Amino acid sequence: MSETRVLIVDDEPLARDVIRYLLAGVEGMTVAGECRNGVEAVNAVHALHPDLVFLDIQMPDLDGFGVLRALLPNCPPAVVLVTAYDEFAVQAFEAEALDFLVKPFTDERFHRALDRARKQSDTRREADDLSQRLTAALDRLRSADAAAHPVYRTRLLVSSGRRSVSIPVASVTWIAADDYYARLHLTDASYLLRRPLAVLEQELDPGQFIRVHRGALVNLSHVRELQRGPDGKPVILLMDGTRLTVSERRRAGVLRAFAGVAATPTRR
Repeated sequence: MSETRVLIVDDEPLARDVIRYLLAGVEGMTVAGECRNGVEAVNAVHALHPDLVFLDIQMPDLDGFGVLRALLPNCPPAVVLVTAYDEFAVQAFEAEALDFLVKPFTDERFHRALDRARKQSDTRREADDLSQRLTAALDRLRSADAAAHPVYRTRLLVSSGRRSVSIPVASVTWIAADDYYARLHLTDASYLLRRPLAVLEQELDPGQFIRVHRGALVNLSHVRELQRGPDGKPVILLMDGTRLTVSERRRAGVLRAFAGVAATPTRR
C-alpha cells in the first residue's frame, strides 16, 4: 500500500489531536504537517504537497472555503471537510458526493471518510475534480440558499480540559470578548472559545443574539427585562441576574430589538 501524506488543519488543538490519533492506527498514513489557520494551510499545501487534507471550515482570518479557493485553479489535494454545521449544510454537500465530518464524529465515520478520500486521491485528476465540485457546491449553497435560508450555528465546540464539549447555542446566556477569544457564559458555567467575538457574531442568528456593546453579545431568550440605569443608559438584566449596560452606539439597535418592552427604572 502506497503512503498517503496528510495535512491536518484546525484551529482547535484538541480537534487536531483526535485526527492525528485516528490516523496513527491506519497503515500507510503519514501526518505531513498540522496548521492552526487557513493562511498556514495554504502555505503548507504549496510546501508539503500532501495527498489528503482534513480541513476545518470555521477558522479565523481565512476559513476552509477560502483555503480551497486560494488553492484553485491549481490541482489541490483531496479534501475532507471538518465542520460543526448542522444537517442542512451537510446534506447539501453530500448531494455532490463530497465528504464531511461533523464534530463530534465517531471512529467508524472517520474511517469511512478516510477510505473514500484515499480512493479519490489515487490520481491528481480525481483530486482536482473533487475540489472543483466542492467549490461549485459551496457557490450554490451560499448564493442560492444562504440568502433565503441563512445557516447559523446551533452548537459550539469548546475545549474543556482534555475533552471536547458541544454546547447548544440556545443555552448560552451571553458572550464576552476576551482578547482574540470569546467567553461563553451559561447559567452554571463558562467556556473559552478560540474565536474573536466579531467573527462569532456573524455565525449566530441576529434574531437570537444582539450586540449590546463592543465586548458583549446577549441571547435575547435569556433576558428578563430592559431597565434604565441611574445615568439614563439602558441596562439589560438577564435571568441569572447578570446586568449589562448598553453602549450609546448600540442603544438604538437594542431598543428596536426590545420594542414594546417597557423600561424599568433602577431602584435606589
